[in-house]
Amino acid sequence: MDEAPHLPPRRSGGRDARRAVRAAPLAEELRPVRPGLSGGRYRPLDEADVLRIHRAALDLLEQVGLADAPPSGVAILTEAGCVQDDRGRLRFPRALVEDTLARAGRHFVLHGQDRRHDMEPWGSRVYFGTAGAAVNIVDAATGAYRESLLADLHDSARIVDALEHVHFFQRTVVPRDVPDPEEMDINTCYAAVTGTTKHVGTSWVAPAQLERSFVMLHAIAGSEAAWRARPFVSQSNCFVVPPMKFATDACRNLELAVRGGMPVLLLSAGQAGATAPAALAGALAQEVAEVLAGLVYVNAIVPGHPAIFGLWPFVSDLRTGAMSGGSPEQALLSAACAQIARHYDLTGGTASGMTDSKLPDAQAGAEKAYNHALVGNAGANLIYESAGMMASLLGFSPESLVIDNDIIGAALRTIRGIEVTDESLSFETIRAVCLDGPGHYLGSEQTLQLMQRDYLYPVVGDRSSPKEWLENGATDILQKAARRVRDILAHHHPRHIPSDVDDFIRARLPIRLPRATVPAEH
Repeated sequence: MDEAPHLPPRRSGGRDARRAVRAAPLAEELRPVRPGLSGGRYRPLDEADVLRIHRAALDLLEQVGLADAPPSGVAILTEAGCVQDDRGRLRFPRALVEDTLARAGRHFVLHGQDRRHDMEPWGSRVYFGTAGAAVNIVDAATGAYRESLLADLHDSARIVDALEHVHFFQRTVVPRDVPDPEEMDINTCYAAVTGTTKHVGTSWVAPAQLERSFVMLHAIAGSEAAWRARPFVSQSNCFVVPPMKFATDACRNLELAVRGGMPVLLLSAGQAGATAPAALAGALAQEVAEVLAGLVYVNAIVPGHPAIFGLWPFVSDLRTGAMSGGSPEQALLSAACAQIARHYDLTGGTASGMTDSKLPDAQAGAEKAYNHALVGNAGANLIYESAGMMASLLGFSPESLVIDNDIIGAALRTIRGIEVTDESLSFETIRAVCLDGPGHYLGSEQTLQLMQRDYLYPVVGDRSSPKEWLENGATDILQKAARRVRDILAHHHPRHIPSDVDDFIRARLPIRLPRATVPAEH
């Protein structure tokens, strides 16, 4: 509606100025949500339950142990105090595990290439990120699945770099157009670190690939010493094959990462009802035992090395045996994992948001929302798989990545909770409105101050009236997300790696991404 003609121009100008101020980006500390908000209000386990799971895990390590350690791992762990039995299984004495817990690394920063993205994932602070290694890209408009490519991985990193509520990037897809395992690992790392300045997580099949990737990471950091001071990539390491076996190649990669100063995500992903007990408590006990074994392994190599306590129990649909990443049982398990990691005062990583839906639809939104709300409010430090994943990790959708950014933001707002202070109790505001004012709060100073600081607004979610929605084209959330993806990919090109550094990397490593997609020197 046009401004009423009798109003003085200064009223309009003042209001426009106030609108401009409100529209300007707020400083991070004033935003309604931000990285590292503290959760922990939701607790699916009581403290006695946590202690029983801990004691069961110690029993498993001492009496069952883990099989199939590589020779180097046997040497490292037996020297640390493990005992190899007549079946070749490594048993972990209680005292060794408890001593490891006492000296394990705590309160370590996970660095971004840009310091603005440094994370402090300890206590009950919560950060959301990607992960998944999907093998397909979902065409959200047609429902078609196609093989994922290296360019898709790089594009997903660029999208994450532009999203406010996705705080770190772990590889989202497998580049199926790079069939050689060595080249795949090197190019996966390169696509990620050139696509975003946020902390990156990825993995390697064999130590040779990781060794060559260190050449790249040292060059980007400026030197090996600079890398070791601020390592901006962590290794996602599935060092166990549930139930209770070591994964030989992954263990060798783990040893190299630790010695190379790279933070490690110790990841156990037993599937309840398949590779872990169907009983949820039993699944947790096995997970905790396996990751505690990894913690002993890491600390036997370098005491206090940054290691993320990666409890990732998955869920089976017991009718079919298929994974069910969007289930309520998944939310319970992941929330319990957050609680257990916090009991140990260790940086915990777990998974949430692995919808079973094949498309970014109502089912996907519901499953992601209740998983994120519970797992985030449980205080999980690092929540992986939280954006973009479809079909229980078989597919990745860029449009879902954008939609999930809204869902994560809303979950973060529930984590922040309600602050009760003398000011927020609003006595003076209520008195002024009721006794001297118009009888509503729409124009009150407090309302104007808090509309951005306390209230979160979706980017692609629609809150308009039906009339406005129809007038604006009646677009749904998927159409708006697709438009947002196109806009980011057309205009957001991170430019943090100088061209001479890129030239150095390309001269030494088989980089497959064309130069046209790589940032130029700034």
